[in-house]
Amino acid sequence: MSKDIKVGVIGISRGMSFAHGAALAGMKFVALCDKWEERLMSAEVGDDVARYTDYNEFLRHDMDAVVLANYFHEHAPFAIKALRSGKHVLSETMCNATLSEGVELCQAVEDTGLIYMLAENYPYTKFNQELRRIYKSGELGRATYAEGEYNHPMSAHARNEISQGRYHWRNWLPPSYYCTHALAPLIYITELMPKSVVCLSIPAPEVAKGTMIVGDKGYAALCQMENDAVFRLFGLSLPGHSNFYRIHGTKGAAEILRGPGYFGPEQIRVWHEPWNMPPDQPEERVYVPSWPERGELAEKAGHGGGDFWTEFYFAEAIRTKTQPFLDVYRGVAMSSLGILAWRSALSGGMPQQIPDFKDKSDRKKYENDNINPFPVPGEKEHALYPSVHGKYTPSAEDEAAARSVWEKQGFLGE
Repeated sequence: MSKDIKVGVIGISRGMSFAHGAALAGMKFVALCDKWEERLMSAEVGDDVARYTDYNEFLRHDMDAVVLANYFHEHAPFAIKALRSGKHVLSETMCNATLSEGVELCQAVEDTGLIYMLAENYPYTKFNQELRRIYKSGELGRATYAEGEYNHPMSAHARNEISQGRYHWRNWLPPSYYCTHALAPLIYITELMPKSVVCLSIPAPEVAKGTMIVGDKGYAALCQMENDAVFRLFGLSLPGHSNFYRIHGTKGAAEILRGPGYFGPEQIRVWHEPWNMPPDQPEERVYVPSWPERGELAEKAGHGGGDFWTEFYFAEAIRTKTQPFLDVYRGVAMSSLGILAWRSALSGGMPQQIPDFKDKSDRKKYENDNINPFPVPGEKEHALYPSVHGKYTPSAEDEAAARSVWEKQGFLGE
């Protein structure tokens, strides 16, 4: 960390976590961009940080890298433009909202040779790093089955606070699109890639009363991995908060013990059958894991320390000129799995094949696949709806409840 990496952040809300955490990873936060000018100018970032409402002007600032914390479904165009302007990119949550964007993003990384990383923080919690250590030690054998859950319910009021406007992406989100919090830790632990997915949707419209949400509220998916293991994924906003990960192998199993909130009791359980015991381990053990390193820095960051590690590994990748584990190919594959899982749900659970985005001939098949559920104000709505029941219109009472929250925040638009 002898030389600071100058980094700019786009996105005034979630982006502030990255902005304030940059120094922990040896990066220098130098510029902030957001189109909401009032919030941008009131942000507490110091006089030495430049502020921009125009993304093109922002990219001309003297900096090495860009962190994208803008709207969930808009990352790919911003990432591609940043890469082609000579900036490394750290992009949060969903790499691409369409398969064609995934193809174009992979091509941009290959053309520029710059670092691209998916800022998926859940693999880097203390307990998921411990599950990775256990798995890589060989104690569990080859992965045969795994479970990943990210289910985050919210009150109607809280949901409205982060979903301003009838066209906000959160109101139109197919639930499987938000799959990386469930899937990424399992891929990080096992280093396996998905090859197909089947999915069913959970509509539960009553969960969204008092909001403008028109998408379904949950999903359950089964992913066939490259070694024929099956990974089960579950989420997204059904009552009953859950963050849970489990791995079954040919020699044993390990899981995170369930508990309240995001991370529960942070205990790991590892167990074996009596007839399949490793010589140096008990039949079952339960314990609180430690950080592998840099725990004092991770404890200062959000999402169970995961926010620190995403920026740390991003900075390390830039310095070593080596693509990170969560590179463009893994990121686009996971994001595309969410897209294809939704198509499976709309077809009643028909299997969907996941492209190999490293293979140019395979991904070329999808370069014109622009199917997209997110509408644009003033334009014709897309045919792909975020509910298996088709188009849903919130009631007048739902809209009034949502607008009362938005108006208090200063949002008066559509």
